[in-house]
Amino acid sequence: MSKIYYTLTDEAPMLATHSFLPIIKAFTKSAGIEIEVPDISLAGRILANFPEYLNDKQKTPDALAELGELATKPEANIIKLPNISASVPQLEEAIAELQKQGYNLPNYPAEPRTDEEKAINKKYAKALGSAVNPVLREGNSDRRAPKAVKNYAKANPHRMGVWASDSKTSVAHMNGGDFYGTENSTTVEAEGKFRIVFYGNDGISKVLKDFAPLRAGEVLDSSVMSLSALKSFVKDAIAEAKEKDILLSAHLKATMMKISDPIIFGAIVEVYFKDVFEKYADTFAELDINPNFGLATLFEKISGHAKEGEIKADIEKTIANSAKIAMVNSDKGITNFHVSSDVIVDASMAALVRGGGKMWNKDGTEEDAVCIIPDRTYAGFYDAIVQDMKRNGEIDPKTFGSVPNVGLMAQKAEEYGSHDKTFQMPESGTVKIEDENGKVLLEQSVQQGDIFRACQTKDAPIRDWVKLAVNRARLSDTPAIFWLDKDRAHDSQIIAKVEKYLQDHDLSGLDIRIMDVKDAMTETLKRAREGKDTISVSGNVLRDYLTDMFPILELGTSAKMLSIVPLMNGGGLFETGAGGSAPKHIEQFLHEGYLRWDSLGEFLALQASFEHLAQTQNNPKAQILADALDEANAKFLATDKSPARKVGGIDNRGSHFYLAMYWAEALAKQTADAELAEKFAPVAKAMQENEAKINEELLAAQGKPQEIDGYYHPNTEKTYAAMRPSATLNAIVDGI
Repeated sequence: MSKIYYTLTDEAPMLATHSFLPIIKAFTKSAGIEIEVPDISLAGRILANFPEYLNDKQKTPDALAELGELATKPEANIIKLPNISASVPQLEEAIAELQKQGYNLPNYPAEPRTDEEKAINKKYAKALGSAVNPVLREGNSDRRAPKAVKNYAKANPHRMGVWASDSKTSVAHMNGGDFYGTENSTTVEAEGKFRIVFYGNDGISKVLKDFAPLRAGEVLDSSVMSLSALKSFVKDAIAEAKEKDILLSAHLKATMMKISDPIIFGAIVEVYFKDVFEKYADTFAELDINPNFGLATLFEKISGHAKEGEIKADIEKTIANSAKIAMVNSDKGITNFHVSSDVIVDASMAALVRGGGKMWNKDGTEEDAVCIIPDRTYAGFYDAIVQDMKRNGEIDPKTFGSVPNVGLMAQKAEEYGSHDKTFQMPESGTVKIEDENGKVLLEQSVQQGDIFRACQTKDAPIRDWVKLAVNRARLSDTPAIFWLDKDRAHDSQIIAKVEKYLQDHDLSGLDIRIMDVKDAMTETLKRAREGKDTISVSGNVLRDYLTDMFPILELGTSAKMLSIVPLMNGGGLFETGAGGSAPKHIEQFLHEGYLRWDSLGEFLALQASFEHLAQTQNNPKAQILADALDEANAKFLATDKSPARKVGGIDNRGSHFYLAMYWAEALAKQTADAELAEKFAPVAKAMQENEAKINEELLAAQGKPQEIDGYYHPNTEKTYAAMRPSATLNAIVDGI
């Protein structure tokens, strides 16, 4: 029996699963494929970490740990839907919801003081941020727009905002004292161990991270963000936005860089509201207000306080006299400074570029903006695309080429694997990374408040990444550019390895280059504007940024990308696009029974998953399912059955119906397997004959609030009932 692990996650993708999963199970049974549904939602991750607080009925297996183990085995076939990369406010909301449902969980101690609080905080930290991805990603990433999707986007181009050559929009970044400027890096020769130790100027030392393994050949980095340099830079960026009379916005990755970026966000908030934080220092200390949690938490904590009105008035006065802040939600008055995880750089900057360089002001009108991206490591690539748009105008999706990506991410490569090696300095001194013999591998001088970060990139993933890039370039006959900056300490070590491992491959007839990040962006855009494709080969963080930026320009969304992770031990991980819009969609569904989530990413991943099963487990029926699904996907796009924009049109449930009907039609007419054709001919016929009735039943379910008893941990039966409202369709599917 072949197995596919189809993950249960959060928000809109979780809702969509309750509609699509019964269809998948019904169609795959006939091919000897079993579907398992491990729960790796935020609520599931929380419950798995606290068995001692739960009764036997409530205990939840640690599905993430089990999947992590599976990912290292050749039989792994995992379809991963987007999940919440939880910020602290989201974690606290999820805990409160679970407590309300009768789960006796402890509260989250944001600033733990006792040993017990520290232990609880450490357990909850396992669910924070993008806890899922590093565990499952035992391979490098291969992301591209499937041909059917690209052709559809060219024939039905999405709207692009107009770029003016005199646009005032700019990217503001530091010119010193950032991670880029302070980074040092080394390639470790022999296997061993390392630890990170802080040595204070007062002679006191503290082990920040105790001995952990180092593999031969891995690249080890350290870098520091100077808090004083950061604050001085923010002050200048505020002045620039005020002088230009345009919006000011912060763009960070506080979900993935869950230690460093909330601190950087807090520094931005604190500098902007300097007068308020100074005037109310005692009140804020009494209320335990931390700028890292943004204005939303600040407003929560001052609620009902004697000085609430006075503080709010001073905040309004600061905003009126300083640079205008970009808005996340103008209608609700939610600014860019409310919550660190509200403005995720990869999605927000891609939306800005697509929108003509604009963000929203408090009146709901678009304006140019100064975009604060403090660290130069990736700010330069965003600056390059902004400059290109000013010079050459917005792109035309009808003629624009494609930019697939091969990303280095296996085994927690690069910065995204740095959480357990990132610390804010309690005082001034030196941080040293030492081996087990006391030899100093890297060191950094630090001041109080600075952020120290170390990260590792193992050798085997780099070798695999180079191989994947060469294979993709040859298979698709497309030039490939490694985006690596020789002036960055880490990248210079990686360049040496790339040059070495490229020699292991036959490169005849291939165009493979290594280019600085800014130059790679300019060259890739130039080619794409000429209608040419270029593979971007990048490190882990840049992979994330590029696979939002280019799909959003090419297709209007990153959710329609095919994202395959060929696991290093032979298995396959199939990711289903980005979940940036998932919170908006679930809120709309709960409010008016309409789910706008587009499951095309799931359809594409499922097709690739079947192909992988067919190839690795010699399952010919899986290949027939894959070919028929491919045909169904093309028809789904050609007939435009993706969810419409608002109530009264086809929603996610309707799109699942049409996909199922087209899939059954394709299976019924294929000639490779008579048994499958015979099984699905009556299914296709029943769906065709009942099309109008099914649509009527699906549309009748729209327009009213949905009760599913939870946002993070809804009631399963109620969710299935809400997501499967057509009795006619259910009878056909369940009867297969």
